[in-house]
Amino acid sequence: METARFIEFLDREGRLLASAADAAGSDAEVPHCPGWRVRDLVGHTGVVHRWAASFVAQGQTSPRPMGDPPDLDGTALTDWYRESHRRLVDTLTTAPPDVHCWHFLPAPTPLAFWARRQAHETAVHRFDAESAAGSVPSALDAEFAADGIDELLGGMHGRAKSRVRSEEPRVLRVRATDVADAVWTVRVTREPPVTERGDAGDAECELTGPADRLYLALWNRQPFPEVTGDASLAELWRRTSGVG
Repeated sequence: METARFIEFLDREGRLLASAADAAGSDAEVPHCPGWRVRDLVGHTGVVHRWAASFVAQGQTSPRPMGDPPDLDGTALTDWYRESHRRLVDTLTTAPPDVHCWHFLPAPTPLAFWARRQAHETAVHRFDAESAAGSVPSALDAEFAADGIDELLGGMHGRAKSRVRSEEPRVLRVRATDVADAVWTVRVTREPPVTERGDAGDAECELTGPADRLYLALWNRQPFPEVTGDASLAELWRRTSGVG
């Protein structure tokens, strides 16, 4: 997927997040984020947007900590979020394609990384905001969702900090039914999971369904659409795959 397309998704998802947050109100509980209320969700996502934009805008080549959300609430907080989101979208849109800056997953370019990562970060938290508001979740593009599964399995959980581990080697398969060739094989061991595209070899457990539902399920926002084989491996994912 082209960088410009990720920026389009980021733009859309951030606007929807802000609208849902306004509808829910700052004190509403976020169902899939224990202990969080909407103010926490909005503050976190805005801080992440500003953090991400700073690397691209300043050509920062080493990691640095995120800041803290402002002491705001209600519409003042969502207005701050909209400004943060707009800053990120504009930064990514106007950045030179060859900008050199820090990023933490393999990508064709740093700009491609940040556009992709922030689009998916925002899509998941947009779902959180809509869930808090009790509204029907906005539809997710199937190809975008399949890309998000790919990023989560092969990228986020390819890092040393992934807690998806097993004393005995196990094999999980993930198959989206509505996107061509959207199949992943995840090998779970004592080390970080290793994911490859395709369905070569046997798997103990397979998670199957439309890409948008699998995407949200793998982020622990919804139940798995369909589980075949050893369901304990699906439960292992559910217990240990939270991304910090």
